[in-house]
Amino acid sequence: MSPQFERSTAEWQALDAAHYLHPFTDFKALAAKGSRIISRADNIYLWDSDGHKLFDAMSGLWCVNVGYGQKTLIDAATAQLTTLPFYNSFFQTATQPAIALAHKLAQLSPTGFEHVFFTGSGSEGNDTIVRMVRRYWDMLDQPERHTIIGRFNGYHGSTMAGASLGGMTDMHAQGGLPIPGIVHIDQPYYVQHGKVNESQDDFGLRAASWLEDKILEVGPDKVAAFIGEPVQGAGGVIIPPDTYWPEIQRICNKYGILLVSDEVICGFGRTGHWWGCERFGYKPDLITFAKGVTSGYIPLGGVLVGARVAKVLIDQGGEFAHGYTYSGHPVACAVALANLQLIEDLGLVQHVRDDTGPYLASQFAALQSHPLVGEAQTCGLMGAIRLVKHKAVGAQAAQAFGPDEPVGMVCRGHCFANGLIMRAVGDRMIIAPPLVMTLAQVEELMALIRLCLDLTWADLQQRGWV
Repeated sequence: MSPQFERSTAEWQALDAAHYLHPFTDFKALAAKGSRIISRADNIYLWDSDGHKLFDAMSGLWCVNVGYGQKTLIDAATAQLTTLPFYNSFFQTATQPAIALAHKLAQLSPTGFEHVFFTGSGSEGNDTIVRMVRRYWDMLDQPERHTIIGRFNGYHGSTMAGASLGGMTDMHAQGGLPIPGIVHIDQPYYVQHGKVNESQDDFGLRAASWLEDKILEVGPDKVAAFIGEPVQGAGGVIIPPDTYWPEIQRICNKYGILLVSDEVICGFGRTGHWWGCERFGYKPDLITFAKGVTSGYIPLGGVLVGARVAKVLIDQGGEFAHGYTYSGHPVACAVALANLQLIEDLGLVQHVRDDTGPYLASQFAALQSHPLVGEAQTCGLMGAIRLVKHKAVGAQAAQAFGPDEPVGMVCRGHCFANGLIMRAVGDRMIIAPPLVMTLAQVEELMALIRLCLDLTWADLQQRGWV
């Protein structure tokens, strides 16, 4: 370890509190508590600065698909840094890694996607979506088609446009969001919106109908696009019924509006398919990607542009006055190429679809017998456990914990204390482990989850919450 990193945990925490403003953080509260300092990683495990080992069931932040310490990615970055560490894509210029990656992504993408616009992140990608969608309709002499429809509790980044496209109420409470021209419909979450005796399939169709209702409310001639995540990740791994996305597709087609699939989390094998839209059976016009394209080793994002939009932007658009210094960064693109090749060489998409995904699903189903678990669902290597005060009995719905009973945070505390990284979203505990996870590691993960659920249950009994 470099001498500059040889400090005690307390020293790191003091420096952190003095200088580092973390994302999505109560700065004062964190400074009082002290940050967890992560010092190294290997495969699907992390170690903190005190030497405690952690099972990383969140892939960093949904992104370390190939696991930590992959030499081919490290070597790709080193070689590119040695050859050409940076050049931009302005001034009618390109670099070989950016061109090669665009070509590779076109090969891996659904039919009809031949063009890529590179960004530095998923947030920037969704900002680009707003610019691109509105430019498209301007070129078709329909500038009044300006409104983009998103979903409440959806997440599309934290920039002004990205946070506006998303429907997180806490984010909208700060900074005057959403910006004009963006509206929302309810999420396809059966627990929240399902009716008594309504089937999942029927609910999926009804939830999709909210898009048509909103289009008619705004005016079909004023709606530019609909954007959604195949599975809502940061919203709590909300997995829609299989009827939902095909009906969304039908409605978009009926009114001629663009369909945008935000695949920042679901892309590159997370669902057992290269793209979440392939898993759920719809054909978007634009796809946002990031995170898994480099397995998080270096920042990179972008937009896959389908033929319908690309043709207009290329043939009629003139200059597209938008872009970033790091669009097509050569080191990021070189790492992405190595990462995508490794995903193919290891057969990770098939591994998730045929092996670990189904095994995780069966193990999650077995959690339904736990007194704290009201629902346990997976999609590929994503999963969510809904914690309930009292389980459903017959026609009686499960009883949720109250707003003054932060059960998810209690459970998360037991997870970290016992070597497991799970994320708490309200009363939902969620996972998205690295795609390289083995069947044996699925069993290791499930043993940790059961332990933490048991500890949480005992803790809640002592608190008098159950």
